[in-house]
Amino acid sequence: MNAPTSHSKLNAWVDETARLCRPDRIVWLDGSESERKRLEEEAVASGELLRLNEKLLPGCLYHRTAANDVARTEHLTYICTPKKIDAGPTNNWMTPEEGYRRAGEIFAGSMRGRTMYVIPFSMGVVGSPFSKIGVQLTDSLYVALNMRIMTRMGRRVLDQLGSGGAFTKCLHGKAELDVNRRLILHFPQDNTIWSVGSGYGGNALLGKKCLALRIASHLARTEGWLAEHMLILGIERGGRTRYVTAAFPSACGKTNLAMLIPPAGLKGKGYKIWTVGDDIAWLRIGPDGQLWAVNPENGFFGVAPGTNSKSNPTALATIQRNTIFTNVALTAEGGVWWENGEGPAPKECLDWRGQPWRPGMKDAEGKPLAAAHPNSRFTAPAAQCPSISPEWENPQGVPISAVIFGGRRERVAPLVYESFDWNHGVYAGATVASERTAAQVGKLGEVRRDPMAMLPFCGYNMADYFAHWIEMGRRIPKPPRIFHVNWFRRDAHGKFLWPGFGDNLRVVEWMLERCDGRGAARKTPIGWVPAPEALDLTGLDLPAGALEQLLAVDRLDWEKEAESHEQFFSRFEGRIPPALVEQLAALKQRLRQAVAAY
Repeated sequence: MNAPTSHSKLNAWVDETARLCRPDRIVWLDGSESERKRLEEEAVASGELLRLNEKLLPGCLYHRTAANDVARTEHLTYICTPKKIDAGPTNNWMTPEEGYRRAGEIFAGSMRGRTMYVIPFSMGVVGSPFSKIGVQLTDSLYVALNMRIMTRMGRRVLDQLGSGGAFTKCLHGKAELDVNRRLILHFPQDNTIWSVGSGYGGNALLGKKCLALRIASHLARTEGWLAEHMLILGIERGGRTRYVTAAFPSACGKTNLAMLIPPAGLKGKGYKIWTVGDDIAWLRIGPDGQLWAVNPENGFFGVAPGTNSKSNPTALATIQRNTIFTNVALTAEGGVWWENGEGPAPKECLDWRGQPWRPGMKDAEGKPLAAAHPNSRFTAPAAQCPSISPEWENPQGVPISAVIFGGRRERVAPLVYESFDWNHGVYAGATVASERTAAQVGKLGEVRRDPMAMLPFCGYNMADYFAHWIEMGRRIPKPPRIFHVNWFRRDAHGKFLWPGFGDNLRVVEWMLERCDGRGAARKTPIGWVPAPEALDLTGLDLPAGALEQLLAVDRLDWEKEAESHEQFFSRFEGRIPPALVEQLAALKQRLRQAVAAY
């Protein structure tokens, strides 16, 4: 079809890509409802998707990926810059020339017999000063339908782009879905992403991690803002709503906090929780001197296993209609099921591979055989979330009172502490760590650093990323306070000391009190820790001594922790900004001055 835009550079790029990939036809998507129905019908007719039971799950679809294509492939994800130092030691690197050559060989002729869909999309509300426009070319109907949910896309984006606006060039192709011919490449200097050989969401929905974090983090550094792997949460009480952002590594309760339900013990205070975003935040300095944030996404791409009416009833309610389910179990009734979900396992169903499954089945090694893949997903419109904030599509964003970092630590890190100032907060974020669990590959309890939960997603050298955070602090007249949390501290018998989930609001409440200049706290070598009486524990029956353990700061543990910080910083070969080197020295000095364990 003829291109529906006068943007000469966009049209030339689409033509150039078509000559490389050789699709049978090119279809520009306009974002209309009639188009959605047509694409769904095509996907169902081809077998790429299945339509689920309309009575059980109205408007919902089902998809299975290739068995070798079930998660982000970090070892095949590269930052392509002229100099290796610009990608840094935590990213895979290749030169742009090699990246274009290697991926180009796979793309060549890969769309013969297929349709290439042109998807103009906006990350963020169309026309917002926060937003960025991308155009994704793909031969996947699954990707096209997911991008309809996860982004604002279609004709209105082309209208906003005009005849010469800037856009990120996003090229995706399934090729043979061969892991040996799979690459996810980012070219920051060209504002370009190439992904080939995968159909899985994180590798193929290029607006998400690829643009909204890896490319956006590079743009943010250049333009003076922040692109972060953070949820955005609104906490309303007495007619006043304040907003916080939070960054956690995987398995640390990020989505559950984004959709938190107040505990019974705090119901009398009249709290209402608003979800602005569950995964990504773009933050800019507002005209009032505060940091303002938007969620650039239009949907949720969540992990299904473990999502149930106890862990996250809000998410469960969100995905009851107009949702695409990926790699979950398919029931005989045309419904879906996953481990640690709702209700007992079906007596019989098809597993995520499409094979017959029943409870008690084991694999060749005698291990229980899961019906749903552990990384199975749902893609759902954010507008369907019962707790979605009235401000979630405000083009100016929401003002941020507090930034929260956290990890999963059995000991060492207390339940919560407040940083002394912005630079100290950046240090807390830069040294975030989690310990490996039994479900993860590696040594049990091994500490993994994941700064700001951005380790897999920073599009340039993380030492320079830390420096950008420090520079932002100099530029923000009214910076938010920065906190660190650890919901996962255990007692001597290995039991969790803190109940988590909705009760985490008790900790957030103390943070907001600190933002107001209240909230009793005691000074420790690592930061301000709540005084025991400062947390409202109404209705919460903690074991004797649990609160003291939760808030304990052990000097010897933290001396070892500081050594680990120093070892991590050494990976960056002298590039760590002086402000963080000073923070490390200051922590060591405070620990030396401590005459007793806190």
